[in-house]
Amino acid sequence: MHDLTTGKEARLIFRFALPMVIGNMFQQLYNIVDSIIVGKYLGTEALAAVGASFPIFYTLIAFVIGIGSGATVVISQYFGARDFEKVKKAIGTIYLFMFGAGIVLTVFGIIMSRQIFTMLKIGEDVMPQAITYFQIYMVGMVGFFGFNGTASVLRGLGDSKTPLLFLSLATVVNIFLDLLFVVVFKWGIAGAAWATVIAQAGGFVSAIIYLNRRDHLIHFSLKSLSFDRFTFWQSVRIGLPTGFQQTFVALGMMALIRIINNFDTVALAAYTAASRIEALAAMPAMNLASALSAFVGQNLGAGRIDRIKNGVWATQKMAWTISITVMILVIFLGDELMSLFNNDPEVIQHGKEYLIIVCSFFVVFSSMFVLHGMLRGAGATLIPMFITLISLWIIRIPLAVFFSSKIGETGIWWSIPSGWIVGLVGTWIYYKTGLWKKKTLVRNSEGV
Repeated sequence: MHDLTTGKEARLIFRFALPMVIGNMFQQLYNIVDSIIVGKYLGTEALAAVGASFPIFYTLIAFVIGIGSGATVVISQYFGARDFEKVKKAIGTIYLFMFGAGIVLTVFGIIMSRQIFTMLKIGEDVMPQAITYFQIYMVGMVGFFGFNGTASVLRGLGDSKTPLLFLSLATVVNIFLDLLFVVVFKWGIAGAAWATVIAQAGGFVSAIIYLNRRDHLIHFSLKSLSFDRFTFWQSVRIGLPTGFQQTFVALGMMALIRIINNFDTVALAAYTAASRIEALAAMPAMNLASALSAFVGQNLGAGRIDRIKNGVWATQKMAWTISITVMILVIFLGDELMSLFNNDPEVIQHGKEYLIIVCSFFVVFSSMFVLHGMLRGAGATLIPMFITLISLWIIRIPLAVFFSSKIGETGIWWSIPSGWIVGLVGTWIYYKTGLWKKKTLVRNSEGV
């Protein structure tokens, strides 16, 4: 646990974000390793099947993850105010919510998988492998939510290093099992899915055993967990807009998949590989935003508004530096990066084109995401939700349909940064109004 209310803002945010950046890069390796091994050993159709599964999975979990982010804000603000009894109530509440949601989504995902893939117009050459991969992946929902819930709680307490330890462990296990199940045992795409499920569950169990043996606010025991309605509704109030926001994004990804499926399997495979690289490249900016959320939550709880503005500016400068570096690397190494996933020249060419177009606008993306992180830490999540709704469903998706009808799948790639630009402008305007200052849960002597 770390106090983020004293000390140099930039140094605190960087040190807090660094383990998250490394840890979440490891977490992204779950998807990247799956895609590389599937694409190299099982072919273009299998790679497309993995790509078709991910947006559906993300859509199902997005709302729950959004509520979890609300709990992180509640925990960080109570921790900043040193109200440890309420911190413990929030921890028990979020665990019970996550476990219940995991069970419900597992059942729903397995039963409805074929209908969902049919709705997305997945080709018959991809459909059987996509269903197999997705149904097995959904078996791991409780372990996935348990692990991510633990990481969210720890971040709210100012601890970003412990999640890194177990993310690293889970990633190494996942890579080993991928190679064992797919390359050695020849289990096909099912082996890649089982490798991820086992690795996630193992990471969660290992983290709980470790935390239970230490003197920590988190002491996991099913018998000791209690559900506090007031704390839950605080988490919902803050997290509900973020949950809707994440769901809008996830549904937007599904809509893009449907549009891409108007073309051929090569386009879907290229999008799958390129979007994995993009997700890894975007991770530093996203984690800086998460670190800023915890920083803002604690400082609002302590009434330190002056430190928040300094923290936002420091985080933006770090995000810009990383985004420019990533953009240069991706532009010059696009062919090499794509060839890690697949040897088909068409897949490589389409994927490189995607990377050059999208990553050229990473500065816009990182600026938007940092401001979203700041507002999320303040508990001001409603307006960003509407901004995301507009930038995605009024700008990106209609432009993807229009541009793709004129210039093919390249038009879909151009629609993505178009939505980012609108999102950044809207978020910046709301940030400058200062209305977010009224959203804090904890009142102090300064009236904040």
